[in-house]
Amino acid sequence: MSIPRIHAEGPLAEGAEIALTPAQAHHIGTVMRRAPGAELRAFNATEGEFAAELTALRKDRGALRLGARLRAPSPEPELRALVAALKREAMDWAVEKATELGATLIQPVLTRRCVADRSNTQRLAGIARAAAGQCERLSVPLVGEARPLHTVLDGWDGAALLVGAERRDAPPVHALLKGLRAPCGFLVGPEGGFDRAELDDLARRPFVTLTTLGPRILRAETALVAGLGAISFALDVQG
Repeated sequence: MSIPRIHAEGPLAEGAEIALTPAQAHHIGTVMRRAPGAELRAFNATEGEFAAELTALRKDRGALRLGARLRAPSPEPELRALVAALKREAMDWAVEKATELGATLIQPVLTRRCVADRSNTQRLAGIARAAAGQCERLSVPLVGEARPLHTVLDGWDGAALLVGAERRDAPPVHALLKGLRAPCGFLVGPEGGFDRAELDDLARRPFVTLTTLGPRILRAETALVAGLGAISFALDVQG
């Protein structure tokens, strides 16, 4: 039986008592069916991961006591995932997989062909926390509020941004990975793709490189996973 992992915002230290959030208490008690005395893990990016024991649980309240530290914190490459706002099921899946692939920021963007005009940031952040717990990350990516694409680009800090442009004459993503360094990002458009004006604007930005993921036209969430997977692997290999 797997040991549930709990992301805790506050400082973690051996012997400390940590309160569960209502959502965590519900998940541990109702979904995971744990009771006081159960073995848990508590983690965050600042202090690492600790053994823990569930000491109290009531519907939407609970607490745990921390034991020994099991893993020290370690740095992660800054990998930003930008994705056009998708329908709920696809967006949920994209956030889960982006978290598993090491994204440190998940930024929904609004484009001219978006099928959605907003995203539920609170729900998506919860999905990211759960995914981080499942894949044994110490950090949880920040999920941004959906913002217009041009607004995000105008405020970009100059980090390298690869953009999936399946209908443009662009180099394949694997040809761009050697020498790529964090911070960097990967952007995918909506199901209908970027329109011509958006692609022209992207191509003019000095920090943007258009790329393709192969000969097939992928769903937006599939493209996000394919691109992030390739970039994440390259960053890990190159250190």
